[in-house]
Amino acid sequence: MALVIAGERSGVGKTTVTLTLLASLRRRDRLVQSFKVGPDYIDPMFHRHVTGRACRNLDPVLTSEAYVQQCFAHHSQLSEYSLVEGVMGLFDGVKEGAGEHTSTALSNQGSRGAEEKNNAQCLTDFASTAHIARLLDLPVVLVIDCSRLSGSVAAIAHGYRSFDPRIKIAGVVLNRVGSDRHLSLLKDSLEPLQLPILGVMRRQDNITIPDRHLGLVPTAELPELNALIDRLADLGDTCFDWQRLLPLLKSESLSPSASSSLYPSSPVRIAVARDRAFNFYYQDNLDLLQQLGAELVFWSPLEDADIPKDIQGMYFGGGFPEVFAQQLAENSSVRDAVKTAILKGMPTVAECGGLMYLCEQIIDFEGKSWSMAGVLPTSAVMGGRLTLGYRRAVALQDNLLVKANTTVYGHEFHRSHLTLTPTQPLFETSRYDCEENMGCEGWGLPVNIHASYVHQHWGESREIPQQFLKECLKVASSGMWI
Repeated sequence: MALVIAGERSGVGKTTVTLTLLASLRRRDRLVQSFKVGPDYIDPMFHRHVTGRACRNLDPVLTSEAYVQQCFAHHSQLSEYSLVEGVMGLFDGVKEGAGEHTSTALSNQGSRGAEEKNNAQCLTDFASTAHIARLLDLPVVLVIDCSRLSGSVAAIAHGYRSFDPRIKIAGVVLNRVGSDRHLSLLKDSLEPLQLPILGVMRRQDNITIPDRHLGLVPTAELPELNALIDRLADLGDTCFDWQRLLPLLKSESLSPSASSSLYPSSPVRIAVARDRAFNFYYQDNLDLLQQLGAELVFWSPLEDADIPKDIQGMYFGGGFPEVFAQQLAENSSVRDAVKTAILKGMPTVAECGGLMYLCEQIIDFEGKSWSMAGVLPTSAVMGGRLTLGYRRAVALQDNLLVKANTTVYGHEFHRSHLTLTPTQPLFETSRYDCEENMGCEGWGLPVNIHASYVHQHWGESREIPQQFLKECLKVASSGMWI
């Protein structure tokens, strides 16, 4: 058993409600595992800050339905309580079936059966919170923003409860309640539905999480975050019906199983850039690298004077290099070291923000230019246009991670574009839920790099990190220890 926190739409306070629950549970010294529906990186950072445990993404587009179930089952059994934060509105998803997506990752894996795939053709809420709740057979708590309604709350609650009979609405959390009178009107309206009110959160002017162009400001940039979490815990102690909630959150604890390593006698050291500029990583990807024998060496392109020693590969995740472009530019010794290592043949994966760092320049929102590593003969220019959505990407050539004609599934989320496109791009991309062509993208020259705007989750694509480590092993066997 566990619980899904869903919203009737985006912006109703799902993340605040989730963090309030997590903070209050941790104050009680409860061991709690959190999950996030969708490809989000930033909300899981907040979960982890509160719980002390890595949040796991549940996304059947980036992985598969089977992987979502396996991931949830494994990690929920390692804690006392489990909580899933949804995405957007409860039924907001994508249409499944536009492509030949059989698993997520590599199209030749084929992990779904024919019957499963036929059923998926009918889904228009694929990868939604409702889809995940059905997959995991979990009850849902619906968060309703009550700031601009009273009696209409019953129509909203009734509609969401009856729309899909497979979804069990365990109760509602009334958010942004203005006064005792307001609350009384809401309760009177909901009473005929006999739908439990599991929480009431008043309007909170002193609890705000700042945001910017790609969502919430990440945890590493919020010096007052601990004080905010304490206020959320105080709120959670009094605003929830814990007698009803705790049994719903309870999970059966099991001992963790040992993981095997593919290369236990030949560890590969991978330098993973992780600081305020680069922090968009799926924990499952990092876990897979370690399970396959890699030693992860975390370092900071912002703060460190050099890249780590004795490494055979580099991994630059996404993040906000544009926010810290001046500091990255001023750290010229690291920029030079990164460029030298790559030009000497260091296998390197760079996703989105990592790709931007490998460019010649980042041109920020104010039009200022900042020098970057200079590996790619192009510049990343920040703009107002948001590029967002799931992608189906077909490899146009053999590259560092996949073979030509392999189909991978990923997600784009950025406000930058490149001044020059590669002459030999990695992928031809299209939208996931339709055949609309999104053009070619991705840099694979030098041949030892994989630089792309498309974020990938390797949960069902072990071939990808395996291939990366094989290339890194070639560096180790050649004696090129940088």
